[in-house]
Amino acid sequence: MNILVINCGSSSVKFQLIETSPEHIDANTDRLLAKGEVERVGSSDSFVTFQATGERASQWARPTRDHTEALQAGLERLSHASSIIRSLSDIEGVGHRMVHGGEQLTQSTLIDETVIQEVERCIPLAPLHNPNNLKGYRAAVKLLPHAKQVAVFDTAFHHAMPPHAFHYGIPLIHYTRDRVRRYGFHGTSHRFLNYRFARLHGHDRSAYKVITCHLGNGASMCAIDHGRSIDTSMGLTPLEGLMMGTRPGDVDPGALFYMLHRDGMTPHDLETELNRHSGLYGISGISGDMRDLLSAAENGNERAELAIDMFCYRVKKYIGFYLAALNGADGIVFAGGIGENAPAVRARICEGLDVFGIRLDPEDNAEVQGPEKLISPRGASPEIWVIRTNEELLIARDTVRCILGIPHPI
Repeated sequence: MNILVINCGSSSVKFQLIETSPEHIDANTDRLLAKGEVERVGSSDSFVTFQATGERASQWARPTRDHTEALQAGLERLSHASSIIRSLSDIEGVGHRMVHGGEQLTQSTLIDETVIQEVERCIPLAPLHNPNNLKGYRAAVKLLPHAKQVAVFDTAFHHAMPPHAFHYGIPLIHYTRDRVRRYGFHGTSHRFLNYRFARLHGHDRSAYKVITCHLGNGASMCAIDHGRSIDTSMGLTPLEGLMMGTRPGDVDPGALFYMLHRDGMTPHDLETELNRHSGLYGISGISGDMRDLLSAAENGNERAELAIDMFCYRVKKYIGFYLAALNGADGIVFAGGIGENAPAVRARICEGLDVFGIRLDPEDNAEVQGPEKLISPRGASPEIWVIRTNEELLIARDTVRCILGIPHPI
């Protein structure tokens, strides 16, 4: 089946066309046919990037008023590439990345009016994401009316967390009335990483205890106990947990009250500072991109060095948390832009954790190539892996399962 995977942001539409089926899934032979992105949606200077697998990427200007016009621009390029599909009718399903499914939408599902209403009900919990995800859905329904539409939720994988892990220590009425709790995000990535770790060892994903580290501009970690998420670092929002590119991660709530009163900030000012001006960027003062900070630190920039140290310390601390929560782990997996591409960061994180058996092979860590590699010494436990995450592939696979009525694996 040809599955179109869509990820809509406020001013962008990312898409991939993936050929998959139950047979492809079992053999891990799914095929990426093409991918693209429309950026600056809603403006006269928006542009489209498109790449068929095995070909060079192309880019061209295309003014777009909204997400429907943006998706149409991508579909036009797909339909003109006869080597990929004969017509848009060959697209049998559309998988939508939906950020927040709340407590009701706990697995991927065919989209109907009930699902839409629940996604809308979760908008206060994800005001920057769910509305744009719904725009992508409505655009796909309009442009691909023959295709089945499926929602895959970032939060779904974490629904298995026990109450002692997802509750906050605040009056319970805020949960029962307002749904304030830890939901977690990056669930599709953490689930994919657990699946690949298990497949690399020839077993089912329920066979292992794994700590997954999705480290990028947005960063989170997950403790996975025999296939189920039992804890994760992000909470009600993606602000909690690890320090990130522009987000602070864990911070004393009292510090936020102090900032509001001391600096005369409004709640909107504080929200903007926490989402856009904190984290690696806020500490370094130069960038939220780890590549920039590593380069600056090599040239003696002390603030860049401090930002890197803080980032690595937070990850190291969460590894300790999750080793305790899991009572040990079979593997630790690094993924994401930083996790996959920054050997120096991986080395700093793992340094000093030898009491837990955590050791890196320096040569393997420095020379990661390809989608996955073991970077701990052979025979060490826990094993340390770098695995290239693939959320789009997981969304495509879930879409096929929903269309065919195949039960979802944990």
